[in-house]
Amino acid sequence: MGYLGYNGGPSRQGGVSWRRHCWTAARERLLPTLPVEVVRLRVRRARELGLDCKTYASVRASTGHDVVAFLLSSNGLRVVVTRPAMPVDRAERLAAVAGAGRIALAVRPLEASAALAANAGVLEAAHQAPFALARFGEVRDALRAAMGRAPSDQVILVGDMALQREWCAAGRPAGYVSAGRYSG
Repeated sequence: MGYLGYNGGPSRQGGVSWRRHCWTAARERLLPTLPVEVVRLRVRRARELGLDCKTYASVRASTGHDVVAFLLSSNGLRVVVTRPAMPVDRAERLAAVAGAGRIALAVRPLEASAALAANAGVLEAAHQAPFALARFGEVRDALRAAMGRAPSDQVILVGDMALQREWCAAGRPAGYVSAGRYSG
């Protein structure tokens, strides 16, 4: 007999590795049975977001949710103080994103307001990125403020530095994609 919230999955009595094995086996049994229409919808959604299918599928599999927003570091967008407007190819790619917010994280010395003003048609909002040597809590708070009301497991962080990949531990977004990979 299960308890409130129990969904009939593996017993919680076993160890972590056993539960992981059981859930992995259950997922493998499920995947071949996905209807073709669902696969087509997910491929189309991945294209709308500008993601490759593997990345989108991994986000869907790990969170169970769709992507609702992107947090984009200014250095990944190639936006700097002397040239606050992003290159045309990146602007066109972001403008084509459908059904997801586009939020810039302005890395100092670039100001968030300058990044937003120069890219107003492409970006919906801009916030100051956490300081490079910020503590864990400060990074978490800065990313949470940038995400606003969006659930963190439905936001993808697009960055260009190893340090920004580490922000995922604090802000807990759905995933990290390097700017080079996202921009193609």
